[in-house]
Amino acid sequence: MTSALETDSLKNRDVYNIDALDAVLEKTANSKTKYFLGASSIVTALLTVWLALFITPNDEHLGYAVRLLYVHPPVAWAALYLAFGTTTLASLLWLWPKTRSYFWDKIAGASAEIGVLYLALTLITGSIWGRTTWGVWWTWDARLTLTAVLLVLYLGYLAVRQMDGSDKVKATRNAIAALFAAIDVPIVHFSVIWWNTLHQTASVLTPGLHLTVPLSMGLTMGVGFLCTTLVWAWMMRVRYEIELLKTVAAQIGTLKAIELRKSEV
Repeated sequence: MTSALETDSLKNRDVYNIDALDAVLEKTANSKTKYFLGASSIVTALLTVWLALFITPNDEHLGYAVRLLYVHPPVAWAALYLAFGTTTLASLLWLWPKTRSYFWDKIAGASAEIGVLYLALTLITGSIWGRTTWGVWWTWDARLTLTAVLLVLYLGYLAVRQMDGSDKVKATRNAIAALFAAIDVPIVHFSVIWWNTLHQTASVLTPGLHLTVPLSMGLTMGVGFLCTTLVWAWMMRVRYEIELLKTVAAQIGTLKAIELRKSEV
């Protein structure tokens, strides 16, 4: 995700070295990782579309609408487990004194932003799926309601990140808010088991990891999961780069202010 130079730039906010800042800017502008992730995301997205539209069969009951399966579960997984899981882990690493670094706070925020986007897509595609299978766009089902609550919680977390304070106070407050929001994730996960809901339980794989759908459908879903993962990784890389450049800009601004002050003396 980042080089040692980039990480050190964020860890040590009191060191201002113009050569180091230039090196950071050069590394972010010429990042091969960013371009590789972006290209891989496009390839897997196109492959998912091709497999979904031209290779996989229609469902006996749902017909053409079954193709929502290649979008809805992947974005839901990427939101609940990948994005919000990363936010939770990064927040814990900030709170743990031995691993405390502003790098983790920025990673937590970036992943939460992507998770909110993915979760919104989850609700949208789930609503379309519900209209097809249940005959309604929305119902106050336990899984759906708790997912909507989760979206509100993480929007609140992003709002908390905009509050004023010192860097350390803000990062600690952000981490606590993230852990509070994360409480709803396992509740969403187990909601279909704990309550009698309209939302189906996992039905593509058996507990023994055997496919219950045709191989082409399973393969397409797998590519869809890979695609959402790569898109998350690409957006994380770009979002982190933006935060890094903001830090560099602030440091350069400080350097200019110091130079201006020296010239006045």
